Amino acid sequence: MKKLLGLLTTVMIIVSCKTENKSYKNIVTTDITHFWDAYDKITSTQDSVLQYKYLDTLYLQRGTAGLNAIRQVRNYTPEDYIRAINSYPKFWESIRENTLKIDQFSSELQDGIEKFREIYPELKPAKIYFTIGAFRTGGTTLDNLVLIGSELALTDKSSISTEFPEEEQEDRRTFFDSNPIENLVLLNIHEYVHTQQKPMVHNLLSLAIYEGVAEFVSVKAMGVPSAAPAIEYGKKNADKVREKFEKEMFYPNNRFKWLWDSGSSNEFGVRDLAYYIGYQMAENYYETSENKKEAIKKLIELDFENESEIEEFVQSTRFFSSSIEELYQKFDNKRPSVIGIKQFKNNSNNVSPRIKQITVEFSEPLNGINTGLDTGPLGKNYLPKISPNNRVFSEDNKTWTINVELEPNKHYQIQLENNFRTNDWIPLKPFLIEFKTGNK
Repeated sequence: MKKLLGLLTTVMIIVSCKTENKSYKNIVTTDITHFWDAYDKITSTQDSVLQYKYLDTLYLQRGTAGLNAIRQVRNYTPEDYIRAINSYPKFWESIRENTLKIDQFSSELQDGIEKFREIYPELKPAKIYFTIGAFRTGGTTLDNLVLIGSELALTDKSSISTEFPEEEQEDRRTFFDSNPIENLVLLNIHEYVHTQQKPMVHNLLSLAIYEGVAEFVSVKAMGVPSAAPAIEYGKKNADKVREKFEKEMFYPNNRFKWLWDSGSSNEFGVRDLAYYIGYQMAENYYETSENKKEAIKKLIELDFENESEIEEFVQSTRFFSSSIEELYQKFDNKRPSVIGIKQFKNNSNNVSPRIKQITVEFSEPLNGINTGLDTGPLGKNYLPKISPNNRVFSEDNKTWTINVELEPNKHYQIQLENNFRTNDWIPLKPFLIEFKTGNK
């Protein structure tokens, strides 16, 4: 009987070990060793043809699905890799040891995934790939793949920043000094949350919620504070950050000030402040929910393509000073508009085809930056010939003139979009210039 029990124990241990090893198959690190194989050969020669050959045969062709995915998501080209390798030799050597000990984190990462499963039992499987890129992301996702840019995620205070361009050095140093490698598990769980979420929608509010939820859920799963400086700063400066976001969240193409940036482009000097916005909403929702597990499920499964669901969620968090509709109305009331066209009245049906210029008049001065035009609803065949070199603002920036070539008896459309801005970057209300020319 003792022998039988001993045998059963041995079998259970073997099975347990096999299960544990199998679970680590969801954490793939081979791209790192392949990178250093290629790196050593690339740095051994100045022959650019050989360098590209080594990169291709020793790294890119041997790449995992994760490497292929991160190259796709961040548009990494062979030229990006060769340039990065040749430009920053001291940096690469300073992070080599960190990257080569990545397998030591497998157990912690697996524990983190299991902690995530405890608060979200519906967890779907995903794979974590540690790759090496060319400085465009420390972590991102594609479908059910977590993609870690190890050249950023595994840095620490010993990582060298002095080789980077002067305008980047301060941001790099600040980032390295934050010891990202110490928060590696939290980063991975944050990205793992993204693999469970529904597709993001690319407006600033939805992106803030998408990122903030991932940060909040990862923090709840791991039971540790957020490592993102934006969260700490936002909580200490809640009113002024919220007020600024309320003013700017409807601005088109304004993500660079709030997301995935060094922080140098906003007045706060802190990167990724939209993370705080979404994080605080998620925290407000969670704290006021009676069923915490259901609250986590709701946060993760928000449907960003369902506007009414997102608006209802935002309203339930009581984060903003007023409703989204009221905030949008305030924004829209401040927008400049087109008040007229100098040469003819808009929607005219008998405009002279001999007109050589169209001058648009604005309700207030814009920022004087020449910008592009869009086609109207009828398409490019209704856009007049416009000289690209003769688009000028008046001295007071209240009018904008373009040179055109018109034909008789034609229907024309020119769309002015919100890429026209004031000095405060408030966008123009879209305006369609539409007219028909006469016989002469």
